Amino acid sequence: MQFESESTNQAQNENQNSSTRRSLIKRFSRRSFINRTTMLTATGMVAGMMGSTFSSFKKEGVVQARERDIVGRFNYNKFVEKAYRVRLEAARLERSFPIPPHPTNGDEERYANKIGSDSRGLPHNQRGEVNLNAYNSLISALTSQDPNQYEKIILGGTRKLVNPQGPLAISLEGINAAQIAVPSPPALASAARADEAVELYWQALLRDVPFSQFQNNTDDSKVLAAVEELNRLSAFYGPKINGRVTPQTLFRGSVSYVDRSDRSGRTAKHVTPPGILNGPYISQFLLRNIPWGTQYILAVIRTALPGNDFLTNFNEWLTVQNGGNSGRAINYDPKRRYVSTVRDLGEFAHIGGALYYGASLLLSSPVSLSDPLIDGGIGAPLNPGNPYVNSRTQIGSNATFAVGHLQALLNLGTSRAIRASYWQKYYVHRILRPEAYGGLVYNNIVNSAQYPIHPEILNSQALARTYSNFGTYLLPQAYPEAAPLHSSYTGGAAAIAGVNVTLLKAYFDENHVIPNPVVPDPNDPTQLIPYTGEPLTVGGELNKLATNYAIGRGHGGIHWRTDGAAGLALGEEVAISLLRDERLGYNEDFQGFTFTKFDGTRVTV
Repeated sequence: MQFESESTNQAQNENQNSSTRRSLIKRFSRRSFINRTTMLTATGMVAGMMGSTFSSFKKEGVVQARERDIVGRFNYNKFVEKAYRVRLEAARLERSFPIPPHPTNGDEERYANKIGSDSRGLPHNQRGEVNLNAYNSLISALTSQDPNQYEKIILGGTRKLVNPQGPLAISLEGINAAQIAVPSPPALASAARADEAVELYWQALLRDVPFSQFQNNTDDSKVLAAVEELNRLSAFYGPKINGRVTPQTLFRGSVSYVDRSDRSGRTAKHVTPPGILNGPYISQFLLRNIPWGTQYILAVIRTALPGNDFLTNFNEWLTVQNGGNSGRAINYDPKRRYVSTVRDLGEFAHIGGALYYGASLLLSSPVSLSDPLIDGGIGAPLNPGNPYVNSRTQIGSNATFAVGHLQALLNLGTSRAIRASYWQKYYVHRILRPEAYGGLVYNNIVNSAQYPIHPEILNSQALARTYSNFGTYLLPQAYPEAAPLHSSYTGGAAAIAGVNVTLLKAYFDENHVIPNPVVPDPNDPTQLIPYTGEPLTVGGELNKLATNYAIGRGHGGIHWRTDGAAGLALGEEVAISLLRDERLGYNEDFQGFTFTKFDGTRVTV
């Protein structure tokens, strides 16, 4: 399987380059800093900050009574002092991580007309090139970071930019976005960008093909044609087996890290996470009803009917690029079903669902003895490193080391991952969306625009078949509004997936084999049938959940593969930083969170 050697090299590089970091974390461990005595005393701090409160107690003679009451019971001053030191040490620890290089692909500087940069929502000319005054108004706001300047951005329609100031918020926990490294994305004119486009055009062509056809023994001619073409490309980095794309690997997810051997930070290391190629395409976490107390969240979804493809008309495409509304809407199938086609997963990724909170409920709920295919949980054990697993007298709770504690971190991690992802989107890369790239392809062929588009997309079967099927060279979108109004790299939904799945792996036993696995019935996707192939583990299916959601955005036409692949790694880094800070505050005898990263390496935080 491709990437196995890359994962091994990644692990070796990480081990060689992280010795300094490990010693630093050890130096800042909970037990070491609690014993330090160089801080300000809590007595002085309380006296300075709370004097008026204590004065009011003194007038009523309450202080003396309260002091007598706490003798031998609890040292409040020491507890407040500890809280102060934990927060201070967490800040010092996170600040100690160096700022890595943040190289771009150079497209914004390379093209004066900004054809390689995201400009959707701003006004464009009839060809789709951005008004430079409008683009400069955006750059002026991003550069100044003055809230008033954001109100002066020149928009072309009624849609608004999504949260450009959000990534400037300073998080009180976890690492700063500027300290997270992602590789520079493919350049506009590169073969790598063209090859990602070829994959996206094939995803649009195969939207109504069931995933059950994505098997090595498939006789689906379109699936086989996609596989054959992807294997001919010079720079396609999706998952492979023995160096080749197969129907089993088609459209499966990958993760991209910075290659630590390249000190410039430009080179990507592409890996296939453990479990991604095992068994069915769709994760078990998307196919099972989610127990929630006395209720269930059904796994069947509302999905779009075939033929719901948008932005295939140039005027509609231009309207959306300008921030306008196409005036069209999705026609939904009145009958709900399990995620079973490319279009289904694209629609699920469009709207979303319980996802990672739901995964926590599935993992923590017991297996049903009555009907495990309908209403059962997975019954996964907690991570073996959980300090309460072997306790004779205690269990965890919402406070620490139980599912409620995890769920609080899932919500926090979602926000923090978006801050980090949007920082890359707005303040570093500003990469054009696939729909905009499709406009460049269209203009090259129809209007002889001479944009620098690599011939591997212009000469592809995917593009020729798209014209034959849809009558356009634009990239058909599954959503009438196409992509949100922020740039493509890194994928925000992927970052959310990365942070949440990493947190889930830190709290549950990754090696637990999922009982009673299922797949949608190929003859009736409103029903499930048992899956009888190789065993599926919690860790593998969580990895699959993350990549399903990331690549599902590509099924909708709105993200490049590398958007999701880098976003997953970014989210993982955010999760590790949150766990690192959390650990500093625990009282339990705890050796750290141990789990497997997307690149296959085992880490302890």
